[in-house]
Amino acid sequence: MLRVCLVEDEQSLIELITLNLEMEGYHVQCFSDGQTAMKVFENPFHFDLIILDVMLPHVNGFDLCREIRKHDSTPILFLSAKGTTADRVAGLKLGANDYLAKPFDLEELLLKIQILTQGLISTELQKSMNIGKLTVDFTTFNVTNDKGQKIHEFSKREIQLLELFHEKEGKVVSRDEILDRVWGADQFPTSRTIDNYILAFRKLFEVDAKHPKHFFSIRGVGYKFLS
Repeated sequence: MLRVCLVEDEQSLIELITLNLEMEGYHVQCFSDGQTAMKVFENPFHFDLIILDVMLPHVNGFDLCREIRKHDSTPILFLSAKGTTADRVAGLKLGANDYLAKPFDLEELLLKIQILTQGLISTELQKSMNIGKLTVDFTTFNVTNDKGQKIHEFSKREIQLLELFHEKEGKVVSRDEILDRVWGADQFPTSRTIDNYILAFRKLFEVDAKHPKHFFSIRGVGYKFLS
């Protein structure tokens, strides 16, 4: 799931954009003023796309873009009621990838977002996965929160199991397939071994481990994962 940062102070637009992006499968984090967003952008962060309004309380979108481009190349899309050629050029010169004037057509916005994030989905699938507000990096084995802080480190086998669930998201994965893909034919762990891994995942990722929203046990068959 790709992560989009939306910095916008119009509540109606926040709700509209967030709803439609979530329906398209994106995870959206919102900030309603530039000062709060600036504190985030001054430190390492993990977003796949940043949508900036130009006219924001406290710190404007141009200043935010300038700060981001000091150390990060994440695609940036400007939204602004200031839609003159001079405004567009100013935004692009600061390092933005695209500029959309308000009021805009929702379909055009979604198309621009799709273009800016195309090619990232397969990369994201290979390198990381998001589970709720946490991100698992398959290359470092680390789990980070939505502030980019490391909170856990997995073993190689745990990562292999999570990669399998990521690949098969929404589908029931049998215990036999898990044993074959993660442990191999020359090892003979019990089904209880897999259960222990699932319990560990629930403790880390579930808000309520007794009522999971991500890791489900399918009695007599195996497990199902939803991000």
